[in-house]
Amino acid sequence: MADSPTPLAAALDSVGDRWTLLIVEALLDEPRRFGDLQQSLGGIAPNVLSQRLRRLEAEGIVVAQPYSERPRRFVYELSAAGHELAGALRMLADWGARHRESSDPPRHEACGTSLEVRWWCPTCERPVVEDEATDLHYA
Repeated sequence: MADSPTPLAAALDSVGDRWTLLIVEALLDEPRRFGDLQQSLGGIAPNVLSQRLRRLEAEGIVVAQPYSERPRRFVYELSAAGHELAGALRMLADWGARHRESSDPPRHEACGTSLEVRWWCPTCERPVVEDEATDLHYA
């Protein structure tokens, strides 16, 4: 990587592999113990899960709370920064659904139309078009 990575490169350094994103997804709904995570992620080796959890904790995305001292065991939950990844995961899942014949993208319950992601300004309370955004770059 370059000395000054792009924002996307920095994000990928933190969460840019398959298992890491699936761990974050598994923790979105509730905190989980190691065994629960391993079961829900079917196919992940215990050493890989341990490594990814340690990395996520070091990145400040996951918090490990001990629930047993002997043997030392933890329950894992997302930090506030980890919960911020929910929107990005939804967009990735939507992209995956749109590019697979067997998947269906999220739809508006009222009319059935496929939903689209838009930039939003919470101060102005309105969508922002590409021309109005400064330093908006796409990978």
